[in-house]
Amino acid sequence: MENNLPQIDTSWTLFLDRDGVLNKKIDDDYVRNWQQFEFLPGVKSALAICAEKFGRIVIVTNQRGVGRGLMSETDLHEIHMQLMDEVEAAGGRIDAIFYCPDITDEGSTHRKPQPGMGYDAQHLFPEIDFAKSIIVGDSSSDMAFGKNLHMFTVLIAQNSKPNADLVLPSLLRFAELL
Repeated sequence: MENNLPQIDTSWTLFLDRDGVLNKKIDDDYVRNWQQFEFLPGVKSALAICAEKFGRIVIVTNQRGVGRGLMSETDLHEIHMQLMDEVEAAGGRIDAIFYCPDITDEGSTHRKPQPGMGYDAQHLFPEIDFAKSIIVGDSSSDMAFGKNLHMFTVLIAQNSKPNADLVLPSLLRFAELL
């Protein structure tokens, strides 16, 4: 597969989806607590590489399980604190995590593919330039989120040709290409 990644330096921002990119998805359910969170192979190593290359690393994740009352925001914060601690212990970093608990896309400005979480990240880190940003996700809504903000899009998938600039099998493969 051709590597058409742009030249990255520390002025770039990496946006990451969570479920399916960093951790294993649970079929027809949600990761509701840290005990259910399982890093995908190579993710910690990949994030250590990305921490050297990108100025900012931000997670943007739809978390409908909170909106449906299947877990609390406290549960979600605990998962994210553990996630950040483990990534940091492995030499990586996550600068911020944004999530949207909205159940439907209707009326939501933050549920991907809507750009709200991207604008929230830019508000927190004004140096973020979406033209110098990459989104790595595993769904068409992640790719549409990136396209809505004019980012370079990387889809984590095995056999798919959706509206993405690059399709790779894993976050580790993405990091190796950097």
